[in-house]
Amino acid sequence: MEIIDKLGWIYIKDKKLLGARSKGKNVYYIPGGKREQRETDKEALIREIKEELDIELITKSLRFINKFKAQAHGQSEGIILQMTCYSADFIGVIKPSSEIEEVTWLTHKDKEWATPMIKIILDWFKERDLID
Repeated sequence: MEIIDKLGWIYIKDKKLLGARSKGKNVYYIPGGKREQRETDKEALIREIKEELDIELITKSLRFINKFKAQAHGQSEGIILQMTCYSADFIGVIKPSSEIEEVTWLTHKDKEWATPMIKIILDWFKERDLID
């Protein structure tokens, strides 16, 4: 079994989860990405979020939420995406940058437009009554 290891930034506002959509794609995912060589989770997530959303995560506010696993979207059956998710406060205004075409606020009802990973994350937060 192959595992793709990524980091994700969880931001919930008004019981909605921030999602992002890449240019040319039709599904939403959690902002974040892969570590570069020798990067810590925090360093990689701060860099990825700056690239994708043009904001600065506040390092001291980073908090581990959970590690999720799901079938990797667009990959062969059995290729698993493992996403270590953190929340954090930030400085700036969230806006699409780099490869991101759109940011949106997701509720549990938006699962049809989400990757398998987001579906699991939406279920997890809904079970805890943290999103609508």
